[in-house]
Amino acid sequence: MNSASEALRVRFAPSPTGALHIGGARTALYNWLAARHSEGTLVLRIEDTDLERSTEENVEQIIEALDWLELDWDEGPVSQAGRAANHADALQRLLESGAAYRDPAKAEDVKAWKAEHGADRGYRGAPGSEGAIRLKVPDEGDTVVHDMIRGEVRFPNSSYDDFVIARGDGSVLYNFAVSVDDAEMGITEVIRGDDHLSNTPKQLLVLEALGHQPPRYAHVPLLHGPDGKKLSKRHGAASVQELRDAGYLPAAVRNYVALLGWGPGDDETLLSTEELVKRFDPSDVGRSSAVFDEQKLRWMNGRYMREMPLEEYARAVAAHNERELDPLLHSACEIAQEKAQTLNEVWPLIRFVFEPPIEDEKAWRKIMKGDAGKALEASREALEAVEEFDAGSVETAVGPIPEMLGLKPGKVYQPIRVAITGTTVSPGIFESIAVLGREKTLLRITDALERLAASVPEPD
Repeated sequence: MNSASEALRVRFAPSPTGALHIGGARTALYNWLAARHSEGTLVLRIEDTDLERSTEENVEQIIEALDWLELDWDEGPVSQAGRAANHADALQRLLESGAAYRDPAKAEDVKAWKAEHGADRGYRGAPGSEGAIRLKVPDEGDTVVHDMIRGEVRFPNSSYDDFVIARGDGSVLYNFAVSVDDAEMGITEVIRGDDHLSNTPKQLLVLEALGHQPPRYAHVPLLHGPDGKKLSKRHGAASVQELRDAGYLPAAVRNYVALLGWGPGDDETLLSTEELVKRFDPSDVGRSSAVFDEQKLRWMNGRYMREMPLEEYARAVAAHNERELDPLLHSACEIAQEKAQTLNEVWPLIRFVFEPPIEDEKAWRKIMKGDAGKALEASREALEAVEEFDAGSVETAVGPIPEMLGLKPGKVYQPIRVAITGTTVSPGIFESIAVLGREKTLLRITDALERLAASVPEPD
């Protein structure tokens, strides 16, 4: 990439035909990083010329996803369909210069021409007064894409048709509209997926015919799943909204997605957004497809969650669960911060603080047997005597019980855990008891003891 002294103009140009998938999010992120690194401009352009598939709802989904990722833009959103007058003006210039022409040929005519001239030769039409508008393609030479990632890629002109840039009704096609928009918006770098590489020579030919200097290109390899196949829904979360709903943090997603194909040249994996901006260069993106592995994202998200300031963490948990952040939720978040890897995993860990224990028969049968009653009786007696009901005092009271009863710690603490939470998994037992409070803790232990007593057959 050029030095930071050159302010770049880049664009993120999604088609609003569905939700923003992870590959699209990476493209958006790379453009955002390039713009911020150079103190340049990011244009959000909505390529909505496919009127049948483009919807306002999808536009809103894309903007919602970008907002959640905290990727802002400097210009836009610009509707490509709303630039029809610009496209029409450019089209007219090409017709007047002779660089484009109307071709009355039908599909079967083109097929017959290729049968006569050879299938490996591009179709060359005969100008007429009506029909689709085609761009004249040179018979000889190559169109060369100078790609920041792939280097020089050559495309023989002889293999290209005089390709259609507008239908008979004047509505323009994708490659023409994109070329005009990039030129008129002053885009200096085009960073996009390498599925667009085959479009690039056509866009270069349009830009050359219009007399415009082309932007620099960086075609990023597409993402694959762990099985080596193109990333899809079968590999887990496929869209930004699904990642959000699964409880991932925007900062963790930005960090992980940035590293899918790009790296700062060392072994660092946890990079702040500021560090990503400082170090990003699209020319450092690798040529091989990167693998999106949700398990690795979960690991990174867990690191982010554990390292968040408690106040920020508690606000995130409250917002994700649509709850008010009160002192009790704040305390519950504090004891769960070390255990959860996603925001979705927090509530199951702290639900017991706000709701009665869940009825997990499997956990009850597994734990509430043998010396469980004896452990609960001793724990209730010890906790009744605790004056300051904090985690340290609870540990001082309950901690000696295993040795006193001659039991392993798990034989004492797990019955308490099941009694107060209903499950075998919770934050630290002493911290859990302290946050739940004396009254609820003693009540739940008593209920568990009564249930145990009721389940023991009376002697004959």
